[in-house]
Amino acid sequence: MNIDSIKNGIVIDHIAAGQGMRIYNFLNLGQLDCSVALIKNAASNKQGKKDIIKIDTLLNIDMNALGFIDPTITINVIRDGVRVEKYHPELPERMTNIVKCKNPRCITSTEQELPHVFVLVDREKDEYRCLYCESKAPAL
Repeated sequence: MNIDSIKNGIVIDHIAAGQGMRIYNFLNLGQLDCSVALIKNAASNKQGKKDIIKIDTLLNIDMNALGFIDPTITINVIRDGVRVEKYHPELPERMTNIVKCKNPRCITSTEQELPHVFVLVDREKDEYRCLYCESKAPAL
């Protein structure tokens, strides 16, 4: 397999094996007009197997939102073929419009213009609750 290096873009590394497609879909990478490589089940000394995503363009993304999907990932920013930034996302204290509340009685179900806001209530369990109705956040 031959996947070229990228000149300017983002490499999302150390994704838990099998979770790369979730990040791919979350970032809507299928809509981009650039090269995107999703490598599944790559060999890893630390994890055994991992997924990797290479995006051949610089994106404006909420990197901490990716921490909600997989807090073990590493995000590398590449400029002129050189890594200029390495980022380990943390679980955000608050997420707005990343996931939608599934509670049919939540005010966000009837008031469409309200943002879907979830607050981190338990960092160890990666648990978020809706700001309005306290329902548990659905998994992505």
